[in-house]
Amino acid sequence: MIDTTNFTCGNEQVAVPMPGISRPLLWLMAMAAGIGIANMYYNQPLLDQMRETYGADAQSVGWVPTLTQFGYALGMLFLVPLGDMFQRKRLVIIFAGLSSIGALAIALAPSLSMLVSISFLFGLANMTPQLLVPFAAYLAAPYEKGRVVGFMVSFMLLGILLARTVAGFVGTALGWRAMFGLSAAAMAAMAIALARALPQSEPTHRGHYFGLLATVWKLLREQPVLREACVFGAMLFGSFMLFWSSLIHLMEGPQFEAGPRVVGLYGLLGAAAALGSPLIGALADKTSPRRLTGVLIALAIGSYGIFYWGQASLIWVGIGVLLMDIGVQLGHVTNQGRIFRLVPEAHSRIQTAYMFFYFTGASLGSALGAWAWSHYGWGGVCLAAVAMLSVAFVRWLLPAPD
Repeated sequence: MIDTTNFTCGNEQVAVPMPGISRPLLWLMAMAAGIGIANMYYNQPLLDQMRETYGADAQSVGWVPTLTQFGYALGMLFLVPLGDMFQRKRLVIIFAGLSSIGALAIALAPSLSMLVSISFLFGLANMTPQLLVPFAAYLAAPYEKGRVVGFMVSFMLLGILLARTVAGFVGTALGWRAMFGLSAAAMAAMAIALARALPQSEPTHRGHYFGLLATVWKLLREQPVLREACVFGAMLFGSFMLFWSSLIHLMEGPQFEAGPRVVGLYGLLGAAAALGSPLIGALADKTSPRRLTGVLIALAIGSYGIFYWGQASLIWVGIGVLLMDIGVQLGHVTNQGRIFRLVPEAHSRIQTAYMFFYFTGASLGSALGAWAWSHYGWGGVCLAAVAMLSVAFVRWLLPAPD
């Protein structure tokens, strides 16, 4: 049980942790968050294998990542706020167990319609990573929140990117069903480890569930910085998902005749970008995170020029991947560094608002990527991603919120 102190927020007594969080616990929480978030991305390099299994077309199988992300977004909205209302430890373990069951169900799906339906439920239940980030911020000392959040996010970004590498190699060797069987085993192991290590935490919201949800929208109305971060995050991650859900089709095409393993190797380049997350998180504690975000959005836009003009070269595509991932991933770190400074007693609800829009953007990007590829090929994919990022960049050019 971590030591806490109480302060009054309105009429509410709120328990706040005293410094800080131990290094072994932070490492475990970060690894669990990375393994949990990886569940959302195993399907991307395996879409062509799924298509062949069920005899479907690219647009139909594109509903698998789209509804996975949409389910995740809904989970953010309706389930993550519970972290401010109930014991976070209990919720983390419950959702880790549900994720294990969901991954096993995907591995056994007998038809594409079942796979799509289960993928939605899997995304909805995979809330462990998004409960762990505000949990870590809650446990951290005030002066180290940016560093702790950056550390957590770096492992989540590594999970997102290495998921494609692992899935590419496992899928090539054993098939896509085996990948989700391994995911089920990993989540079961994480549930056991977290049950043993996580401390108890005092709820910071006293009231009913619908009142809890109402405060999420109240935070959005009252916090213009949060609203701007939601726009930045949705467009950054939407473009990211648009790219990664389309890349397998380019690699499988006659120009390269490559497969999931090559897409997985590109994930390693993105993983290198994630290593800068703690540094960016610490820098955001000392300087303007908004200014950093604008630079990173511009970098992501520039990467799509490289993707378009260098689409015939594996090397140029790799350079574009590195630049795009730096822009998107580190932009996410600066966004979270901003929002976790806003309302200390509402970390889970702040996370809910931001990540709901973040993964709604991802769902939109996945759907837009499948449509753009089917109708306009790789050029359409690049143009659609630039359009999403331009929304964020135009907002950044406008006056900063108070």
